[in-house]
Amino acid sequence: MSWRPRINPVLALLAGLVLLALVGLPFLRIAPNRLVSGEPAYFLSMLAGLNGWMFLAACALLVAALFRQSRLLLILVLVTSAALAIGLLWLAASQAQLDSPGESSIGRVSLGSAFWICVAMSALIASDALQRLFATPLQKAAFGFLVVAVVWIMFASGLCDNLSIMKEYANRSDGFLAVVVRHLQIVGLAMAFTLAIGLTLGWAAHTHKKVAGIVFPILNVVQTIPSIALFGLLMAPLAWLAARWPAMGEAGISGVGLAPAVIALTLYGLLPVVRGTLAGLQQVSRAQINAAKALGFQPLAVLQHVAVPLALPVVLGGVRTAAVAAVGLAAVTALIGAGGLGSIMFEGLFSNAQDVVLLGVLPIIALGVLVDALFRWLISLAARQARPHA
Repeated sequence: MSWRPRINPVLALLAGLVLLALVGLPFLRIAPNRLVSGEPAYFLSMLAGLNGWMFLAACALLVAALFRQSRLLLILVLVTSAALAIGLLWLAASQAQLDSPGESSIGRVSLGSAFWICVAMSALIASDALQRLFATPLQKAAFGFLVVAVVWIMFASGLCDNLSIMKEYANRSDGFLAVVVRHLQIVGLAMAFTLAIGLTLGWAAHTHKKVAGIVFPILNVVQTIPSIALFGLLMAPLAWLAARWPAMGEAGISGVGLAPAVIALTLYGLLPVVRGTLAGLQQVSRAQINAAKALGFQPLAVLQHVAVPLALPVVLGGVRTAAVAAVGLAAVTALIGAGGLGSIMFEGLFSNAQDVVLLGVLPIIALGVLVDALFRWLISLAARQARPHA
C-alpha cells in the first residue's frame, strides 16, 4: 500500500509563509541613527553555526503538514513553533549586539518584516495546534505563560538592549508606566459607563419592544461615525459646557482630554453590549421562567437565579467585543489630548520613527490579547455554571 500524505492546509500555508519571509524579506534593518531607514539584513546571511536550526525548524513545520495529525506530532509542532519564535528573537538580539556595540551608540538595529511575519505565523501555528489538541483554557494559559516568561527573561537579562525598540523604551522608561496606566484608565472608565448604560438599555429593550426600535437605530448610526469625526462632534458642546459651568471645567470636563475620549468610547461600546444583553435574555425560554415561578421564586429571584446565569455567557460575549475594541480605540484618543499609549504611537508616526510606533502599538496588542483571553475564560466559566440551570 502506497503512502498518501494528508496535508494540513493551515500548517502548510503558515509554515510556507515563514519560509518565504525568511528567504525573501529583510530580517533586520541596520541604520546609523533613527532618522534613516537603514540597510536591510537578511536571515540567510546570518546563518552560521547553530543559527541554521531555525531554518530547519521552519522546514520541519512545512514537512509536518504532510503527515497525519497525531497527538505527538501536534505537540512537536507546538514546541517547534514556540522555539522558532524565541530563537528568532535571540538571533535578532545577538546580531544587534554585534552591529551596535556600546550603550551610547546612536546606531539603530530594527526588527524587519521577516521577523514580525515569522513571529505572527508561529503564534498562529501554535494556536492551531492547541485547538487541534483540544487544550483547555488553563493549558493554553500555561503555554502562553511559559513563552512569555522565556521572552521576559531575555529582555530582563539585557540581551535585547541593543535592539532599536529597546533603546526607544530606555529613552521613555521613566514615564512609560504612567502612559500605560493612563491608557487603562481611559478604557476602564469607558467600560464602566458602557456596562452601566448598556446593560440597562439591553434589559429595557428586552422588556419593552418599543425601546429596541428606538435604541438600535441610534446605536447603529453611532457605529458608522468615524472616531475622529465623533471626537470633533463632542469637542464643541463639551467646551461650551465647561465655559458655561466652570465647575464642570474644574472637574476635568472640557472639549479635549479625558472626557470626550471616555464619552466616545462609551458610545462605540454600547451596541455590542446592548445586543449581547438582549440576545442573552431572549435565549432564556418562557418555560424556564415559568418553572422557576412555579417553584415559588419571586421576580427578583427569577432574575438572579435563572435569567442572569443563563444569559451571562452571551452577555459577556458582547462585553468582550466592546472591551477589546475599547483597548484599540483608546489609542486614537491621544489626538484630542487624552494621553495613553496612543501618544507614543502618534509621536512615532509624526517623526517617521517606526520603532517608536511599535513601542506604542505592541503594548496595545498585548493588552487586547490579555483582555480577550480574560473574557474567554469568564465566558467558559459562565457557560459551565449555566448548565445546571438549563
